[in-house]
Amino acid sequence: MELDNPANRPGRHRAALDVLRARDLTEEELKVVRGMMYRNGYTIEVREVALNFLAEREPELLHETIDFHLPRIDEARLWRARLCEIIAERNWRDLTPALVRAWAWPIPGWAETMYDRPEYLALRELHGEAGVMDAVFDILLTHNSVAFQGLRSASWFLLHDLGQRERLIALLQDTDVAADDAFLNDLRASAVELGIVASNREEILWIRKLREPAREAVWKDAVAVVAQLPEERRSELELRDLSVLRAIARHEPELLQKTKTDLYALVDAHVRSQKHHHSGVDASGFAASVRSSLAEHRDELTWGDLAGMLMVVRSIRVPEVASHLFDYAERDRVDESTEYGGVIDLDERNRFEVLEFQPRIRRHDREFNATQEMFDAGYTAVFHFHLHAQEYRNGQYSGPGLGDSRYANATRANCLVFTFIDRDTLNVDFYRHDEIIVDLGEMTRP
Repeated sequence: MELDNPANRPGRHRAALDVLRARDLTEEELKVVRGMMYRNGYTIEVREVALNFLAEREPELLHETIDFHLPRIDEARLWRARLCEIIAERNWRDLTPALVRAWAWPIPGWAETMYDRPEYLALRELHGEAGVMDAVFDILLTHNSVAFQGLRSASWFLLHDLGQRERLIALLQDTDVAADDAFLNDLRASAVELGIVASNREEILWIRKLREPAREAVWKDAVAVVAQLPEERRSELELRDLSVLRAIARHEPELLQKTKTDLYALVDAHVRSQKHHHSGVDASGFAASVRSSLAEHRDELTWGDLAGMLMVVRSIRVPEVASHLFDYAERDRVDESTEYGGVIDLDERNRFEVLEFQPRIRRHDREFNATQEMFDAGYTAVFHFHLHAQEYRNGQYSGPGLGDSRYANATRANCLVFTFIDRDTLNVDFYRHDEIIVDLGEMTRP
């Protein structure tokens, strides 16, 4: 079929569509025409002809296709922008959810700001500049079935990222929220009981996982520890801090009374005693961040960051943890198909332990792809970690690379990377979202 080959000349595509206008379509032909809305390779002009064809013959199916595929169009970005324009030009307000879902998906480098994205420009045409946020907020409120949880998360992320945090907090305080709205009630519990308001999709999922019956004890532990903190400290808490707080409550509860200045002094004393290693490039060949000293990030660090770093120091001093990490690094060194990774957590006796997870896929020796099982464990674990252990003298790759920083930005977890410096030495780097990287120094083989 002529239309099934994107490499055909546009004239042949148009001629094939003209032939189809004269008769009913088979299921296979309809599938091919729908595919022209999102498959790579077709010209914008031909796609628009196909869109008009579907708008005349199968308008509901066209809207269904756009609703599902618009957020997933990545390579054909000029067509994605034109499709947004068409939605606005034809006043297809029913596709507002598709525009919102697409707008919420980050595409680095495509537009200078979120307000320059074609999805926003289309929403502005459909709802007016003052009505865009109201339209997004309405989706959050009204699309409350299980099938729309992803859309609600996208709406929440947009509202939070675009300065509507106080409006979201007010919603969570609204007593009119339905008792059976599990999505909003889980987020409300986080805000009320922990003082934490989710900022992105992963944090929404994280909260909802912690609210599951299987993790009820973890939630209660977190609420009890947070209740001991002064109000000013609660106001800056993030989800990643909860496991750190639970670990402190079990291992060193006196730290809960320490100020940020106190914690900084403790971490600084450790860091000053260590030898440090600064990477030149990351595993993908990109220039790595040179801002990896504690002092450089002093003004950006939170109480939770510093408490977390102290827990790193405490955990790597446990002989069983250190032995496990070196053994794991040795196995990683001889496996050239992937990097290794996992989480550091507390066991049933509240001792630090290393949990290993196989990669989701194996692509090459300088990448680790976390599985869903690792993410599930990470909701209650203290740290996510991976290894840079391709060879014993691997210091040029110490610290997180570009992909690692993206992982931290997406998950908003506390992350560690362990790098072989020599056979008996691993360098330890702590990192989290917003490019906060702190070289904590070395650990030696027990």
